[in-house]
Amino acid sequence: MTNKKESKIYIGEWFQRTVLHLREIFNFLKTGSSPLDRLDKQKLKENLKKLKIEKVEMVINNLTFLKFSTESGINVKIFEDGLVVLNKEIENKPEKDMKDLSSYYEYILRPSLSYLFSLGMPLSKKLIGTRIVSPFFVVLNNESEKKALSFLKKFKEEKKLTIKNKKFEIYRGNKIYIINNIKEDKNNIEKFINEQIFIREFISQMHRYLNLHRVVWEKIDDLKAQGKIKGKEVKKLKEQIEGYGKKVDLIEARICQMKISVKKRMILAQNDKEFQNLAKVLEFKYNALLDTLDYIKEIWGTTKDYVNSTRKILEKIRIQSTEQSLKSLSVLTSMSLFASLIKLSSRGTPDFDAFGLIYLVLLIFVGYIANKIMTAISMNKSYKVKNIKIPKE
Repeated sequence: MTNKKESKIYIGEWFQRTVLHLREIFNFLKTGSSPLDRLDKQKLKENLKKLKIEKVEMVINNLTFLKFSTESGINVKIFEDGLVVLNKEIENKPEKDMKDLSSYYEYILRPSLSYLFSLGMPLSKKLIGTRIVSPFFVVLNNESEKKALSFLKKFKEEKKLTIKNKKFEIYRGNKIYIINNIKEDKNNIEKFINEQIFIREFISQMHRYLNLHRVVWEKIDDLKAQGKIKGKEVKKLKEQIEGYGKKVDLIEARICQMKISVKKRMILAQNDKEFQNLAKVLEFKYNALLDTLDYIKEIWGTTKDYVNSTRKILEKIRIQSTEQSLKSLSVLTSMSLFASLIKLSSRGTPDFDAFGLIYLVLLIFVGYIANKIMTAISMNKSYKVKNIKIPKE
């Protein structure tokens, strides 16, 4: 087995956040508190206790981050833009180390951070209904190729990519990166892992935004394909479209935030000469991320227009349906009133007796039943859905 002091396992994830969120996390990790009174103070304390932190500190840098270690030997870094990276030294059973690392994040750290930010605007991953965790990164210390590849075989991973350099080697499977560090600076290796997690997470989120765009679009297309809808269906469909609209608006805001994170990491990477040598070999292309983000942003803008157009059409149909019911009620009321006046005029000056009371109650009942019938007719009437012509591309 490799030297455990030099061999580590990494995992991580990325959420859009700012240095303001980082300070909230730092205060929580130090004191188990939050500035928000609506969060349960006892639960915050319990969450902090579960983390079993030995030491936490804030590092002010070009990309400010906080770091802490746990009683079980897990090291965590949380950056101001929301990148979270965990690592653990490899012991006798790497598969157990992987399980310990992922379990700590999935069931302890992530729920604690999620609760801390449970108020306000939802995170993008909640909006798209998915949980994304990066692959494992295994960093070895100048091992043989056979030894490095044995990790892929151990976890039944097929080798997808090999990169060899005088300073390092990389063997990539589906869910595991094996990085054999020959003589590269350890900080650069860790920077590579950080950037790789960020980029993979970034691309994964954009893929899911694209897929969600397709889902929303097809849902509206299905509605449009019906040609007509009944008045009673309008309310339910309108609520669905309103739900899509809210999700579209929230994700649009998250997409705008993503550009800030990419640009900052791109500038920092370009100004880091030592990391640039590694980045050139690995072909980091931040501009490609920005171009893809602009594409997704345009698609999302078109999706928003499509949703808003459908909202307006359904609102018009709702108004038509309501007007039809009111017209029917108005006609019915006028007819009832006219009939009553004729009957009363034929009897001369009416006396308010038992017959008159029964007649009034009967008239109200008949009016109520007739109104129900007219409303049902209105609600079951089909209304034409206007063809909304917006190109998909």
